[in-house]
Amino acid sequence: MSRVNFDQLLEAGVHFGHLKRKWNPAMAPYIFMERNGIHIIDLYKTVAKVDEAAEALKQIAKSGKKVLFVATKKQAKQVVADRALSIGMPFVIERWPGGMLTNFPTIRKAIKKMTTIDKMTKDGTYDNLSKREKLQITRQRAKLEKTLGSIADLTRLPAALFVVDVMKEHIAVREANRLGIPVFGMVDTNSDPNEVDFVIPANDDATKSVDVILGAVCEAVREGLEERKAEKVDTEAAEGEAPKKERKAKSGIRKERTKKEDEDALNAKVADKFIKDEEE
Repeated sequence: MSRVNFDQLLEAGVHFGHLKRKWNPAMAPYIFMERNGIHIIDLYKTVAKVDEAAEALKQIAKSGKKVLFVATKKQAKQVVADRALSIGMPFVIERWPGGMLTNFPTIRKAIKKMTTIDKMTKDGTYDNLSKREKLQITRQRAKLEKTLGSIADLTRLPAALFVVDVMKEHIAVREANRLGIPVFGMVDTNSDPNEVDFVIPANDDATKSVDVILGAVCEAVREGLEERKAEKVDTEAAEGEAPKKERKAKSGIRKERTKKEDEDALNAKVADKFIKDEEE
């Protein structure tokens, strides 16, 4: 069963592409027709591509890896933030920090700086600073929070990137391509699909369109996380059962041994008595 249906996509306006004169010829396989100078996206292909992307993202989440969601355009920012937070995944909705993937250790240092400032606030070091130093640190903390707060839990490179508008986020896409990180993207008729591993042909300018596509892929990620949790519980239960069986087996061996010892002792007693009777 498909994660989204044709009517849902139609209602959300996912089929509206850009003006014909702005199109990218590489998007031709995903275009259904042209109406009033605007390209119309083939929604049947969108349904198939959403399912394909959702299944791949589900497997990534199931393996315990992170997916980084990226959308810095006004229409998509809040939707991406809300959806990513609901599944506990990192996201970037402010300006993309150049070199975030290709120079990841530097980004981690900036995140550690944020943690250090928080530590200073807790252990009282912050209170001993001058008014000017406090102001500088507070501003620095706010700036770091704005750009890196949403990726504070990202301790290693993400396993995949989900991008809304691959044209606008071309720097993020290029960095991911350079590192071999798979890119999942909502690709409009004016963009190049060749730089994206999992193309979802869709209108990337409408909030409703972004929401319906993200809703489907985030649900798949949630399923992957739940399956991972269930497997972990089953594994722990199986591991707990093994020692139990082992203890039971050992207990059985001990009982057998004790029984045999008792029998031997009894036989020895009978033999002693028999010898005594014979002697008498």
